[in-house]
Amino acid sequence: MAIVVNLDVMMAKRKMSLNELSEKVGLTLSNLSILKTGKAKAIRFSTLEAICKALACQPGDVLEYVNDEQEATTRY
Repeated sequence: MAIVVNLDVMMAKRKMSLNELSEKVGLTLSNLSILKTGKAKAIRFSTLEAICKALACQPGDVLEYVNDEQEATTRY
């Protein structure tokens, strides 16, 4: 996958639990969990905006582009 979701990294940096983020963003735990584990196929800008506001970060802190060659190299 070319887009990597670093939500767990940002949550750890901000010492914020999934429950706390869920309350601040207004998303269910299951939807946040899908996003956090990288299983989401899409994200709405309004959701990304709410996450960035709650974590005091930029979209690039949460989402990262990794091309397939880099991904294969970093996995092994």
